Amino acid sequence: MERLIFHIDVNSAFLSWQAKYEQEILHMERDLRDIPAVVGGDPKTRHGIVLAKSTSAKKHGIVTGEPLLRAMEKCPGLTVVQPRFDEYVRYSHAFMKILEETAPVVEQASIDEAYCDMSGTSRLYGDPVAFAHSLRERIRKELHFTVNIGISNCKILAKMASDFEKPDKVHTLFPNEIVTKMWPLPVQELFLVGKSSARKLQELGIRTIGDIARMNPSILQLHFGKQGISMWEHANGIDDSPVCAESDAAQSYGNSTTLSFDVKDAETAKKILLSLCETVGARLRADQTYIRCVTLTMKDCDFHTSSHQTALDDATNVTEYIYREACRLFDLHWNHTPLRLLGVSVGKVTDDSYYQMDLFSSEQTDTPSTEKLSRLNAAIDCIRNRYGEDSVKRARFLESGDSHMTKGLNKAKRESDFTT
Repeated sequence: MERLIFHIDVNSAFLSWQAKYEQEILHMERDLRDIPAVVGGDPKTRHGIVLAKSTSAKKHGIVTGEPLLRAMEKCPGLTVVQPRFDEYVRYSHAFMKILEETAPVVEQASIDEAYCDMSGTSRLYGDPVAFAHSLRERIRKELHFTVNIGISNCKILAKMASDFEKPDKVHTLFPNEIVTKMWPLPVQELFLVGKSSARKLQELGIRTIGDIARMNPSILQLHFGKQGISMWEHANGIDDSPVCAESDAAQSYGNSTTLSFDVKDAETAKKILLSLCETVGARLRADQTYIRCVTLTMKDCDFHTSSHQTALDDATNVTEYIYREACRLFDLHWNHTPLRLLGVSVGKVTDDSYYQMDLFSSEQTDTPSTEKLSRLNAAIDCIRNRYGEDSVKRARFLESGDSHMTKGLNKAKRESDFTT
């Protein structure tokens, strides 16, 4: 039986859902989708980035992920609204419910997109393209937002197809259509090819997806490692990965914040790092996982970004140890340029944790300290889960007014992936 895969992606999800919320709940007449608008941070400060944009905002050159200030400079009359993640999760659940009623297997890729394995359903639904149009129209009529649907025999081509002309469209990209529909596209349009990879490809004279597909894969591997092989496979539509109803466990955890002021001193920076680590550690313990790698990300006032990573000798989910490594990286790599963003992420996730005792230590104080900190963290988590995140704070946050858990364990944020 030949595979049939749908990739279904909500058009400008956060903006569409925000517009739906304003009209249905707040009874506002405006439609954010029809005006230059973005969902992002607080317009009164520099805090936040553009999470979603309207078509009108896109025409002003505004792109998802750029700082809010830059977007407002591009479009002085830009309407900025702060996100309502709890509402977005509710709309996402309604979206996924329709897909689960329709498809035998649904894999949620993020809060606003999913793969549906429709193999063998033609006898039930008829022509796949006609059925995709009826599904698209059902979502628009019942949920009042639009989606794009890409159709192919594998996930990568279905994903590429759904990114063709938007919004509210259905596109196919079967193997016999690759040469005409995908190969003429620029390299940056290929799934998982980022800006730096696209720039390097162009420096090598590789400008279209077809150029990648026709390359000797060993040459791509020489320049890009394993990613080069993936590029070649994607460009040729090679992908046998299954649609899985249950998503894999998280492979990394992270937290970052764009600051409303330039950080110029180490003490303030480390206080912010502590609030980030507090949340990361709590998320790890909530999922009963441990990590062996800590990464620090810094963006300075000139928008130069740097990331620095360190490996741990022992797997941990203790907040204090994550914070210790983040501070060590900060001391090693900060050049005293004012900072506007700080981030901490952790990786090499494992379910197992053990602590290696130092056989040559005369005092053997490390192991009891680790055990005590683990129990302390667990007790604090228990109190916060029962009485709220603000029920227990570290002393340095008591009178400062600063957040002691940046982007804390809000249930809506914890249950969904917002890196779309």
